[in-house]
Amino acid sequence: MKTRRHAKILELINEYAIDTQEELLRRLREDGFEVTQATVSRDIKELRLIKTLSHDGKYRYSTGRNSTTDYSSKFYSLLADSAIQIDYACNLVVIKCHAGMAQAVCAAMDTMHWQGVVGTLAGDDTIFIAMRNEDHAQQLVAELKKMVG
Repeated sequence: MKTRRHAKILELINEYAIDTQEELLRRLREDGFEVTQATVSRDIKELRLIKTLSHDGKYRYSTGRNSTTDYSSKFYSLLADSAIQIDYACNLVVIKCHAGMAQAVCAAMDTMHWQGVVGTLAGDDTIFIAMRNEDHAQQLVAELKKMVG
């Protein structure tokens, strides 16, 4: 039963953008698995599921294994290791990085297709991101700062 449930969980997280244990619990129950919140929590730990940032800028459960289209973990790691300061002015987001790291962070960021990003430009230690408007700039800065901690 546990093996079947684990297989179903992996199938569900690949098919749907599941971002909470409650949603996973609901979908499992819809598919005939009578499970509790505690069981789902244990399953997540046993399967070593993590929350990664998807291309639409939202977090979701995943196995953490890189697919050809999932660059979120690489971007997260690069940003966390490289960013010194993140801020915005009007519709421009500016990320200050350690010397030599801005282009790598920017290239990884470009694969993410963030909502509201018009374009990016990277030098040696600075990234400029043109956003559609100031609201998008504020949202992006908030998300990036969460990643950096």
